[in-house]
This record gives sequence, C-alpha cells and structure tokens, in this order.
Amino acid sequence: MNDELLNFENRPADSPYVETIWRSQSDRAGEFLSVAACHVEMVITQVEGAIHLTVRGPETQSSPAHCPADGEWLGIIFKLGTYMPHLPTHKLVNQDVHLADAGDHTFWLHGAAWEFPTYENVDTFVAKLVREGLFVHEQVVDAALQNRSTDLSLRSVQRRFLHATGLTQGQVSQIERARMATGLLQQGVPILDVVELGGYADQPHLTRSLKRFVGQTPAQLLTPASRQEMSFIPLTVRSE
Repeated sequence: MNDELLNFENRPADSPYVETIWRSQSDRAGEFLSVAACHVEMVITQVEGAIHLTVRGPETQSSPAHCPADGEWLGIIFKLGTYMPHLPTHKLVNQDVHLADAGDHTFWLHGAAWEFPTYENVDTFVAKLVREGLFVHEQVVDAALQNRSTDLSLRSVQRRFLHATGLTQGQVSQIERARMATGLLQQGVPILDVVELGGYADQPHLTRSLKRFVGQTPAQLLTPASRQEMSFIPLTVRSE
C-alpha cells in the first residue's frame, strides 16, 4: 500500500511556454512542505465537488502547507521568463492569486470566462492564453540563463530579468540548485557527490541551502523514512 500523502504524475508539454504539466491526488489529509520555486504556475484544485484555479508566483523559501483529503490537482509550470503582463510577477512572489469562479466549469481571467483545462488539453489552453496576450515570454531571460550576449546593457538585462521572473538571476540559481540537489538525494545519490554535482562549497553549505529552500537536511532527504512530504519536484537525472 502506498502511504504517500500526494501521488504525482507529470508529462512534458508541447507548448514552448510550459516547462512541465503535473497532476496529483490525495486519499487523506495531512501536512507537507511547499518548496522554493522560480516559475509562475497555475494550479487547478478540485475538493468536495468544488473547483478553482490559483496563479502561484515564485517562492523564495520553503513553507508548511495543508493537503485536504480526497483532493485532485492539475499544475501547469510555465517556463522561466514566461509571465502575465496584466499580473506582474514581482507582485506574485510568495503570493497566490485565486481566480473567481464564473460558473458552469469556468473561471474569470482578465475580464473573460475561461473553461478549466484538463491534463490532456493544457497545451491547447495555453495556446489560447498566448493568442489573447495573457502570457508572454521574455527572451532576455533565456539569454541570461544561457550566458548569451545581448545588445542590452547589464543593467537592462537585470531589470528585464527581474520584471519577467520576479527574482534576480542569483536567486534563481540558488533555488534551482537546491531543487536539483533535492532530486539527486531522493534518488539515493550520496551527500558528498551532491555537494560536488551542485557546486556547493562543502556539506554545511548544502545543508544551509536545503534547510532554507526545501525545509529539510540532506540526511532527511536521503532517507525515505525521515523525509517529509513535499510539493512537486521534477525528477533530476544524474549524468554519468
């Protein structure tokens, strides 16, 4: 019997605006850790016959969260640099925005009623959002992450990066590195190997990072019996 609080499934997206699509369900109520994240995300929640959509911004540290029993969730994680012009990302940092129900399995977004997406039709849903100008992508973010030069000054790149993501490039690097380390530890990769693979100075550096961004120590993450339930983290594949 699987005693996990949340059971996750995910798939890649066809949309160039989406990083990944996930869904989960719960059989019982319980507590879990919402880990730090860089991306804007839409989450559709169904509990006790009610359905609603939440836009979640970047999270700069881990925080406790409650999971209700018999819930179902669908998550759309947008690529870093994809954002909503009418809902600035810097206003979403460590915040959730719950969109109003419009009735008949629809919700309100920017003055119009939209049908809730399903796991299967997320790409079509996102394509419609993009056509309506409700999501755009900042190419400067891609250039910055890939260390590609642009015609812009460093200050302009930093300003546009912050506008699109709500975070500095340094914050993004720290959070993504902690999430990668978490995935490796969950797969049983030894702590000292994770220190090296993640570019940490030493084990105490790794420990401080994970306690801040994930809410657990490397030893906890390495041992399933002591590991706390967490929000969705895509699998990190270790390169040989």
